[in-house]
Amino acid sequence: MTQDKQEKQKTLMSMYRETRPREFIGEKSTTNHLAWSLLVVLVALAFWLALALAAAENQRYALQTKACQDRVFPTEIDTACLKQIRSREHSWQHIGHALVHLGS
Repeated sequence: MTQDKQEKQKTLMSMYRETRPREFIGEKSTTNHLAWSLLVVLVALAFWLALALAAAENQRYALQTKACQDRVFPTEIDTACLKQIRSREHSWQHIGHALVHLGS
């Protein structure tokens, strides 16, 4: 009798498997979440590095052109000016200049 019961269960389960839809919404994901997460983190890191590079090149160019010299003491640097100066019109100009002149 137990073997009869097992056979009935097998046939019932096979019928169930045949009528079941192939994929449920949360059952199987074809998205590689690790790769997408890594891509998002790398893009965010590249964006942050580009902003940092633009800020550093902005300050370097302001120091080179002496745009932030202290007016009272000409040998000193005005740090408040250095934090807020825009030595070029756009930040992409800073990034482009920094990437072209990497060694110098």
